[in-house]
Amino acid sequence: MRVIYLDCFSGLSGDMTLAALVDAGADKDYIEQELAKLNIEPFSLQWRRVQKNGISALKLDVLPDPEQPPKHHRHYSDIARHIAESGISERAQQLAQAIFQKIAAAEAKIHGIPVETVHFHEVGAIDSIVDVVGIALAIDSLEIERIISAPVPLGSGTVRCDHGIYPVPAPATLEMMRGLPVAPSSHRVELTTPTGAGVVAAIVNDFSEGMPSMVVDAIGYGAGTRDLPNQPNVLRVVVGSIESYLPVWQTHHEIAGHIHEHDHTHAYPHTHDHEHTHDHGHTHDHEHSHDHSHEHDHSGGHTHSHDHSLDHENDHARDHSHNNHHEHGRNHHHEHSHSHDHDHSHHEHKHNDPH
Repeated sequence: MRVIYLDCFSGLSGDMTLAALVDAGADKDYIEQELAKLNIEPFSLQWRRVQKNGISALKLDVLPDPEQPPKHHRHYSDIARHIAESGISERAQQLAQAIFQKIAAAEAKIHGIPVETVHFHEVGAIDSIVDVVGIALAIDSLEIERIISAPVPLGSGTVRCDHGIYPVPAPATLEMMRGLPVAPSSHRVELTTPTGAGVVAAIVNDFSEGMPSMVVDAIGYGAGTRDLPNQPNVLRVVVGSIESYLPVWQTHHEIAGHIHEHDHTHAYPHTHDHEHTHDHGHTHDHEHSHDHSHEHDHSGGHTHSHDHSLDHENDHARDHSHNNHHEHGRNHHHEHSHSHDHDHSHHEHKHNDPH
């Protein structure tokens, strides 16, 4: 499964998202060719590399034709119609329509009007339309099947818009992020725009505080316009796949966990005879005798026998007798017999522990 992870530690906007996707490998020529099908005012795209606090990132600017200035206000219904009539791929249409529908629903709620009558100001400008449709085309180009995002920092402070000075996050941005994870930020600026929030609310499938389990194929950085103190104002997009690492894991898992059939017979008693005398001085007598006899029947047949006798000084007296019989799925036959004799002197008490 092809996935992307939106590592939005500095928030996101439409132009940052499209630039990051192209930097991560989306087909820029295909995107520009398909965007030209939109029945809107003429425009061109400028792509350039910039430095953001030491990170090289791709910056996108949508440049209108100075001879035909773009409209600043558009109704949601007009934008939806332009997308439907564009002739771009069905999947790109669905993604772009979903993003604009989310933004329109939030604006309708904020202003207390029906969705059909919503008209966009900043979001209705040509650059926002190009950003949203371009993002949909980039995701289509990369053949992404699932989109995962980090919790989204929204910013704080105030922002100036057509209606005046608004708090950050802007009302529509905050409305779209209802029910979705947001992250704190110390920067008193708008980090996530309404277009960025629309992308997250409409097309993100999952959220993850850290990198999800995936095989990383490509990484892209999309630059924002402003510079942030002590932090690169970029969106990082990580493109990868989920299934490609699973066969490796499964193979390792099968090797590590091959099936054993065990038949264990344990003959205890552990007889612990303890005689303890404490004078702040300890006398420990240990006698361990181990008799191991192993019979292995592989296809070649092996016989091993081991005798160990150990003398230790410690504090326990045990009598163990174990008979273990193991049958493995690989034609192994093991017979073990162990006997341990321990003599302990320590306090004056005796007990038999059946264990």
